[in-house]
Amino acid sequence: MTVQELLSLLQEALPIMGKGVVWTLYLSVMAMLLGAVIGVCVAIIRVAQVPLLHLACRFYVSCMRGTPLLVQLFVLYYGLPSIGLQLEPLTAGVLGLGLNVGAYLSESLRGALQGIEHGQWLAAQSLGMRRVQVLRYIVGPQAIRLALPSLSNSLISLVKDTSLVSVIAVTELMLATKEVIATTFQPFPLYLTAAVIYWIISMLLEALQRAWEKRLARGYSAARI
Repeated sequence: MTVQELLSLLQEALPIMGKGVVWTLYLSVMAMLLGAVIGVCVAIIRVAQVPLLHLACRFYVSCMRGTPLLVQLFVLYYGLPSIGLQLEPLTAGVLGLGLNVGAYLSESLRGALQGIEHGQWLAAQSLGMRRVQVLRYIVGPQAIRLALPSLSNSLISLVKDTSLVSVIAVTELMLATKEVIATTFQPFPLYLTAAVIYWIISMLLEALQRAWEKRLARGYSAARI
């Protein structure tokens, strides 16, 4: 393939793949928001050892981490209709990704919360602060700083995992690429282009992670002074 042919192919493919990128980012953001809510709630429940709920959360985390994401998507989209629950492809995709990443986020947050010295809880409560206030103003911010690298890695992995949603007919980047390949019959340059796009998105997220880590580090240093 000549350079001119490659440029012509990309000129035809990039608008379609660009729409796929938009859906990929949308899926990533929505799933991360859902996963963050789930992860925070599950982590707090497990750290607080809430009866019954603690066991349910352990079971949820074990299931999500112990089964492939692809199988989870199949269960949501192809399995639930057999019991009368029909989900739209986009809904099933966001739900599947959110439930999956929520389990990993909960473990990262739980480990960070348990890594904070218990004496800080006792000291804050001795000053009259309630447990919710201690978690919000003292322990929570420190835990987020500790868990940030792991949380960022989960987000980057989530962006790449959106490619699996193509199997349930959500036109994200990978499915958009396949649609272009079906009409151009040029799989190598187009799959390579898709890989480069995923790589660029990951690098941007890594840059945001480093910037956020530096900002939190400056804030932590200033607080200690």
